Amino acid sequence: MAAVLETLGTGGPVIVLLAAISLLSLTVIGVKLAQLWSVTAGAARRQQAVALWQNGDTQTALATLAQPVSPADRVLQGAMEELERGLGGALLTAELERRGNEEVLQMNSLLRLLELIAMVSPLLGLLGTVLGMIQSFQELELAQGAANASVLAGGIWQALLTTAAGLLVAIPAAIAAGLFSARIETAAQMIESTVGQLMLADHDR
Repeated sequence: MAAVLETLGTGGPVIVLLAAISLLSLTVIGVKLAQLWSVTAGAARRQQAVALWQNGDTQTALATLAQPVSPADRVLQGAMEELERGLGGALLTAELERRGNEEVLQMNSLLRLLELIAMVSPLLGLLGTVLGMIQSFQELELAQGAANASVLAGGIWQALLTTAAGLLVAIPAAIAAGLFSARIETAAQMIESTVGQLMLADHDR
């Protein structure tokens, strides 16, 4: 390990830091992938539950959602339970907004961390490059022009390596953050749509 860091010169500590950040990024991506995998599932079951509710079969509608797997399932189940209790009007609206906001907040957890990694990693890579270039030109100055081109080129590629490492860490994090954000937005729209359908169905029954 020490030999590798010595080979990388001043960029070595930056490479180590970027490797740790990359491991953190991959862990967060794995966690979010598992969490968001099923957030858009269950559309057919929700439609069935709303249809049963509209027909007056409220108990079967609730039984259909007995094991919710997505945020929309949980919010719809909560809405039906509150309607069964007789809650309505502004209080029901406020309660459903609270439940929906909690679901969206939970889905967004750790997403900011991915976005931060995507933003900071290239800057760390650039920092390593700048430090490496400074070292290379210091060595050139000390050699008083006697250094050959191969020595200077070696220092430059070591410096540029940190920029490449920073981009390799940032790109997957940025892509994952964008895809997860789109999935969360879809899930949030499903929550709103499902609750709206239930309100109309409850009004018509």
